[in-house]
Amino acid sequence: MSKMSTELVRHTLNGTTMGTRWSALFFAPPAFDAEATRKALQAAVDEVDAQMSAWRSDSDLMRLNRAPVGEPVSVPAMLMEVLGLALAVGKASDGAFDIGVGDAVSAWGFGPTAAAPDLIRTAMTARRFPAHEALELCDGAVRKRVPIALDLNGIAKGFGVDRLAETLARLGVRNALVGIDGEMLATGLRPDGQTWTVAVELPDPDRRAPHSVLSLQDCAVATSGDYRHWVEVQGRRLSHTMDPRRGTPLLNAPASVTVLAASCAAADAWATALMVLGPGKGGELARKVGIDALFLHRGEGDRITACRVGRVFGDEQLVTGSAGG
Repeated sequence: MSKMSTELVRHTLNGTTMGTRWSALFFAPPAFDAEATRKALQAAVDEVDAQMSAWRSDSDLMRLNRAPVGEPVSVPAMLMEVLGLALAVGKASDGAFDIGVGDAVSAWGFGPTAAAPDLIRTAMTARRFPAHEALELCDGAVRKRVPIALDLNGIAKGFGVDRLAETLARLGVRNALVGIDGEMLATGLRPDGQTWTVAVELPDPDRRAPHSVLSLQDCAVATSGDYRHWVEVQGRRLSHTMDPRRGTPLLNAPASVTVLAASCAAADAWATALMVLGPGKGGELARKVGIDALFLHRGEGDRITACRVGRVFGDEQLVTGSAGG
């Protein structure tokens, strides 16, 4: 280890955001102002939450949701950036990633209100238009072509992680590991020249244990799974990930999908898309667009099996057919 690396101080900062916690791990000189940095990181994620939260009636997202069909709505640049990426992933995945499921998310109790049977029936029978067809983005404004309720839970946390890394970079910290609720982004290297290590969790709702460990440099990782957020209906746990075609939680989906990408927002969105598609169609799409993905499944006796796509995870024979709901 070099003399310079021994002079650096290890910092682990964290705070609350989007109903969970953000974290930042990095090394800096002794005179580095950690408290000012923590405040800057908190402000960064607070700004994302203020624009994209479905839990805050005053957020820019909810203002957009309330706007009439056909009326152009000016939105902040960050929200416009996220909407653009969301629609691009939605189109590329043929609607598997769809931010236009806000009505279903709320109806099934994954929003700020409890599940409501009448709203569930409405969500299941509504004529659904994918968001990439329902929205028009132009010159800082958004226009809804048809009635649609937007939800950014499948991309906003990842975007928040990207903002954490950008904030640190502006403050001169370009080697760090930042995350929100398990969505992580590694920039640069540790002081000893080693990569950052991130665990891929076993999809176990009762304990936190690693399935495998990744070594990351300038790369983001995000996982979509059925084991952290669910509702129970007639004794069956239903995942918070929605089937955009049906307006219901996914059925017969993988236990989890982990994706690597250059940005955490992209990794977050693609993890959701591949969760919806399953290892057959999802694996084929991941290979087509060059995504590294790990599908984990539960077998008999809760035995976990893996389907790997891409160079990082080690491409293996894909399961035929789709396990998506």
